[in-house]
Amino acid sequence: MKVHLPVREAILKRRTYEAPAEGRSDKLRLDFNENTTGCSPAVRRALAALSAKQLAMYPEYEAPTKRLARHFRVRPQELLLTNGGDDALRVFFDTFVEPRTVVLICEPTFPMYRYYAEIYGARLSVLRYGSEMEFPLEDVIAALRRKTRVFFIANPNNPTGTLLQQNELRKILRAATHTAVVMDEAYAEFSGFSAVPWIRKYPQLFVARTFSKVAGLAALRLGAVIACEKSLAFVRRAMPPFPVNLAALVGAEAAVNDGATMQGYVREVKRLRAWFAAELKALGVKTYPSAGNFLLANFGPSGPPLFRKLEKQGILVRDRSKDIGPGFVRISIGTQSEMRRLLNAIRKEWKPLA
Repeated sequence: MKVHLPVREAILKRRTYEAPAEGRSDKLRLDFNENTTGCSPAVRRALAALSAKQLAMYPEYEAPTKRLARHFRVRPQELLLTNGGDDALRVFFDTFVEPRTVVLICEPTFPMYRYYAEIYGARLSVLRYGSEMEFPLEDVIAALRRKTRVFFIANPNNPTGTLLQQNELRKILRAATHTAVVMDEAYAEFSGFSAVPWIRKYPQLFVARTFSKVAGLAALRLGAVIACEKSLAFVRRAMPPFPVNLAALVGAEAAVNDGATMQGYVREVKRLRAWFAAELKALGVKTYPSAGNFLLANFGPSGPPLFRKLEKQGILVRDRSKDIGPGFVRISIGTQSEMRRLLNAIRKEWKPLA
């Protein structure tokens, strides 16, 4: 029997999104910007306390949403919980994007913006960061005046580490009179800035957050969208009734109740980020200022062979040679011992070209 499935053209035109690696648990994981110290012990205790009866029920969201809203210092009506940070981005396509409507992004950036735009059949308007990873502010302003549907901006940006100044963000929001501005703040805790307090002033502003990074809950998949109540109400219409699992809710509450653990992790990341950048500079490696829990570095043409050697030693970093240029790599900031292990391997294996 011959069967012809009516697959959408946008799906036929693109490849499956493949995660960069599997079998990572026993390796030095400096490729996904994970919290390599792990989650708070309070999270594991909370998960262990879940009963069989609770796991057999559909989750309830009202009480956890209230408690997590207090963490973000917003009202419950201004917070929408999602199945991970990726789902917090997908819901904007369900809400605002129709085939052939324009989505604006600045690359290099988080690849999921492009991924969803291609799946939904949107027209991508792509601007580029400069050679020194400068944000193309004036080009963005001009594009927004053409009334694009959605503008996705990571702040800090992944992989550049770029953090926009507040006056630059205000210019963007003032220009976006007909555009949903999605500010992806996956790394906000490391930068010291969040646009969340601006949501009531700018109804076109949506802030996406995640518990995968600073809270160390990547495996539980919990994200959030924060916006003014009236604007967020449109996004709620695109959500299924049970988007978030109970373990994620319980783990997130335990994590935010143990603020000292998260704050300690952030302090250590900032310290090691500065130290590691200085060590790479001493070796002649170019790095870029970062406000995230990672560094973007350029090892030049001799970089890709180095990255392959590191992988053979069980040290994983995120090679960005294909989309930024040969030798570019994003390196997550792990623990002191992890960063020393990486540094020692670089000193041993890297041979810069004369």
